[in-house]
Amino acid sequence: MVSAVEPMSEQVEESRSYIDHLYSPQPEKCLEALICLKNVIIGSNNEKRSVVRQGIVPHLLRILLDQATPCDLQAEVIIVLGSLAKGTEECIKELITLNIVPILVTKLNSPMPRVVESSLCCLRTILQWPQAPVEHIFTEPGLVVHLINLIPRSMLVQECVALILSASCKTREQQMILCSHGLISSLAAMLCSPASKVQKAAADCLAAVCLQNREVSVLVVDSTYGGKGVPDLLAELISRDKPAAMQLAGAKCLTHLHWAGALRGDDHRIKYKTLPTLIRMCRSDRTPEERVIAAETLAILIEVDIDLQRISAISDHIIQNLAEYFKFQLSTPHIPPQLTQYHASQMSKALDQEMKISEDLTQAAFKAYASLAANDEDIRKRIIEADNLMEHIVQALKEGSPKVKLAAVRCLHSISRSVQQLRTTFQDHAVWKPLMNLIHNASDDLLAVASSTLCNLLLAFSPSKEPILESGAVDLLYNLTKRNEPALRLNGIWGLMNMAFQAEQRIKSQILSTLGADHIFRLLSDTDVAVLMKTLGLLRNLLATKPHIDYIMALHGRQIMQAVVLILEGDHPAEVKEQALCILANIADGSSAKDFIMSNEDVLKKLMNYMMHSNVKLATAATFCVSNLIWNEDDGALERQQRLRDMGIYKLLQQLRSTSDTILFDKVKTALQQFL
Repeated sequence: MVSAVEPMSEQVEESRSYIDHLYSPQPEKCLEALICLKNVIIGSNNEKRSVVRQGIVPHLLRILLDQATPCDLQAEVIIVLGSLAKGTEECIKELITLNIVPILVTKLNSPMPRVVESSLCCLRTILQWPQAPVEHIFTEPGLVVHLINLIPRSMLVQECVALILSASCKTREQQMILCSHGLISSLAAMLCSPASKVQKAAADCLAAVCLQNREVSVLVVDSTYGGKGVPDLLAELISRDKPAAMQLAGAKCLTHLHWAGALRGDDHRIKYKTLPTLIRMCRSDRTPEERVIAAETLAILIEVDIDLQRISAISDHIIQNLAEYFKFQLSTPHIPPQLTQYHASQMSKALDQEMKISEDLTQAAFKAYASLAANDEDIRKRIIEADNLMEHIVQALKEGSPKVKLAAVRCLHSISRSVQQLRTTFQDHAVWKPLMNLIHNASDDLLAVASSTLCNLLLAFSPSKEPILESGAVDLLYNLTKRNEPALRLNGIWGLMNMAFQAEQRIKSQILSTLGADHIFRLLSDTDVAVLMKTLGLLRNLLATKPHIDYIMALHGRQIMQAVVLILEGDHPAEVKEQALCILANIADGSSAKDFIMSNEDVLKKLMNYMMHSNVKLATAATFCVSNLIWNEDDGALERQQRLRDMGIYKLLQQLRSTSDTILFDKVKTALQQFL
């Protein structure tokens, strides 16, 4: 029979007297009680939980807030609170709810070093918790400067300050604040500390300060201590004789320096120290925690570097080692004959912890695979063949936690860049089904990657294109084009552009009718150039093949011409205007659609102006459009040729024969050959 009551702490229950002495007005008795309490709760989560549930924490904080409390008594209170902070989630939540962080911050000004050190230790523990109020470190006036000024006091202070700042530094502005107050030089000195904990803390803090910040990263690379550069000091931490945690910390910091562009991929500290270390740490003989950090850091290191991706793929069986991440086995718990509620609770917590490890390993493997497969077709093929990866991805899309789903979609996105895989593996596993289901209920982060993957599945050669269309993809992508986030609007219009490429007329008509002229105009006025370019690309794909061009222009010609003129007259980059001229060239390739250009003298004059433009690509596009207008095999060619000859276009073409650009010259030559 399961017990209805969890067993309380025997020591707390049997020794109630020392609990009573915590409330004594005599400092000596209170101090003795605190020491006793400290000894009872140390190393025991049960005792800590019992203390919290008895409501002792508010009283401890009142003691701290009392200005009359002696310093030695304050120190013991803070030590007890720090011990509680190392307990269960319930304990740390209670401390944060009672606003312990600002209280501890006030104690950093104490004249007693022990109070300051115990406060820093307690803050360090609390701020490592994911939901901790880390923002307080930067919002409290003068606190950052004070923390940095405390660094020279002792190695314990150095470790605590570095970990507090690394946990709190979340934004570029905060990185710049820390940098402006000389933190980099202090951390450089700490990398040479005789205490390994201080060295690791310094590396962790440097990693946080230079994360995705090129300006700070360059400063870090240029910094020295004792005649050695900081990257060299970090590389020394990666030596095999160092603890694994320190190796990973050093590798992570060097990875961030490379990611920010401060260290090249062929730098020996990246190529021959960081990369091999991370790959080695992915082996199955490492702890799960080490393997997770190693794979996630490796994913960052090689994300955009093709050479590092290729080196990684052939190093130390990394593809097979990552496949082992999916094989983490949950242990079978021993069930005692008399299962109490307490035992059941402990078993549940152990299972939750193992489930988290399994999720972390799966997520890390997907991230590493995503970076490995980002550019190389052969690597993608090897990854697919490693260990039924697509089955793991499909399962993650259906059943995974949000973070696992995100990592799985990132991996899927990298693999979806492969024409071969789109035609084979993606079709075999019908990946589009769980992907579409995911998109309908995805967070913005997940939606951005999932919709980008969907764009690849909508390419003309993808067998998944037709079933995706039948599942309502047009409406889904249209809704994305109305989102506030530029990345989602871009993916929406990009997907529609891919969908329209070499599509049947009915699909093109569906896209146009769904978008509507007004919304197309809004997209052509988008402040994001990428969205504007893909919208023009969509119009180009819609206006392809003569029958489709004539059909679409007959329905929407006036609005499309207005859109093109809007771009040609606007203040846009050359590549945008080139796309607009290419749309005109497509219209000019139609039969009846040509009349929309020929009947618009303003557009014809614009073509003449662009034919003489200093940008050769614009001149080439305009000339190509003219060539299509006067193509002598089309009906009415003579009349159009005479009209353009009268406007002076023939003379312009003769002038353009002197161009040194071979592509433009060929277009000019072809256009002149059309005139009869």
